[in-house]
Amino acid sequence: MGSAIVAGPLEYRDGSTVLEGFVAKPSGVKKAPVVLIVHDWNGIDAYEESRAKQVAELGYIGFAVDIYGKGIRPKNPRESATEAQKYYQNYELLMSRVRAALKAVEKIPEARQEKLAMMGYCFGGMVALEAARSGAPLAGAVSFHGSLATSHPAQKGKVRAKILVLHGGADPLVPRSDVENLKKEMADAGVELKFVEYSNAVHSFTVPGPKPAPGAASGYDPDADKASWKELVAFLKSIFRN
Repeated sequence: MGSAIVAGPLEYRDGSTVLEGFVAKPSGVKKAPVVLIVHDWNGIDAYEESRAKQVAELGYIGFAVDIYGKGIRPKNPRESATEAQKYYQNYELLMSRVRAALKAVEKIPEARQEKLAMMGYCFGGMVALEAARSGAPLAGAVSFHGSLATSHPAQKGKVRAKILVLHGGADPLVPRSDVENLKKEMADAGVELKFVEYSNAVHSFTVPGPKPAPGAASGYDPDADKASWKELVAFLKSIFRN
């Protein structure tokens, strides 16, 4: 473990909707870049909080954001799917939540407002990519086993972020055409993209749990989890240089 971490909830709003994120920062830090962490379809929980703490151990501020709203925490896959679809199907609502999260960074006194990145898992990976495509003021955007398709493709000259996609090569939930379309989209838009594929990993490969059964759509891959985190660490160092 690294230096001591100070962590706790952060309440903020998107209009009349109350949201509750979680902030972790190195103890005694004066100013540091912020990494916004977007949850998977289950909503923010102990998993994202643990990732925020890992980010803080790197010397940055980890801010696990809340897309769904305070107290909206799905309890099973059906509820998770229902909640996530609200944002897959309503781009403007999704972007409003992204803007609210970026605005909430102002509530963190130690935040370096000019040095922001966004990362996300599954649903959250989609959010990070859409935020980058929208031209949000991010130095970088990272997707861990996220959805890659979009109805709002990147436009040349609009995207400010460098992009890192960490993808399970055996993920049956992301069509191969989505992978190729993403690569072409970013190339056409002149966006710097690093695409890393873990050949045997399926969906949700960073979420600890039992080894997936043959043919399973999702499951933990410890090797891909560790390797993808190393990619993230190197990426953050590169975009937050000086």
